[in-house]
Amino acid sequence: MKVEQANLLIDRQGDVTRLTLNRPERGNALSATLVEELAAAVQACSLDGTRLLAIEGAGTHFCTGFDLGDLDRESDDSLLARFVRVELLLQSVHGAPFTTVALVQGRAMGAGADLLAACEQRWVAPGSSFAYPGAGFGLVLGSARLAQLVGVAAARDWIASGRAVRAEEALASGLASRLVAPPERAAALATLAERARRLDVPTQAAVQAATQGGHAMAEAARAAQLAELVRSAARPGLKARISAYRAASRR
Repeated sequence: MKVEQANLLIDRQGDVTRLTLNRPERGNALSATLVEELAAAVQACSLDGTRLLAIEGAGTHFCTGFDLGDLDRESDDSLLARFVRVELLLQSVHGAPFTTVALVQGRAMGAGADLLAACEQRWVAPGSSFAYPGAGFGLVLGSARLAQLVGVAAARDWIASGRAVRAEEALASGLASRLVAPPERAAALATLAERARRLDVPTQAAVQAATQGGHAMAEAARAAQLAELVRSAARPGLKARISAYRAASRR
């Protein structure tokens, strides 16, 4: 079954669901509507028997982050609410009781790179790149999940510098699981789907929780990550900091 929306393409074939971010003219940046549709689609996968969820981007890039195209219309409070919804989306992907895989080409930046890090499998195409610029305007989003993958030192370096991380470094560090060129995806996904079906749903969910330290620890970690985000985004002047960051980035 294929469902086409303005922002998100949903393709369900049996127990495999593919979600395609469909804003290529905006680098698949996460608008409020796209985040809402993604969150609903991930929730639906928890109810419809999905065993493998693949997330990809249409066009040149995977996802270039949080969409700030209408920044003039935003307030500190509306931006805070949007960032909270992004974090809740990332948590739902990270804690999903089924296998998740990000299929990345081009750039994955900011919240787009956080979406990659939230997935169990992270397949990147040669030539892709990653960046975590949010700390440049005072935002703490996805830092703990990134550190779990690449280690504290690398995570702090990438976040503090905001520099581009190339595919080879991402693979060596653990951010990427493997290099997979787009023409190779279909065969690789078929193999991954077979692996995803090996465990029944309750066992998969139990393994997911156990490898995050158990249900109580996983819940505590999610609460702490949300609290860190809210504290950083709730500081007065969020909109002004973002505006200043954008102006500096254009120089």
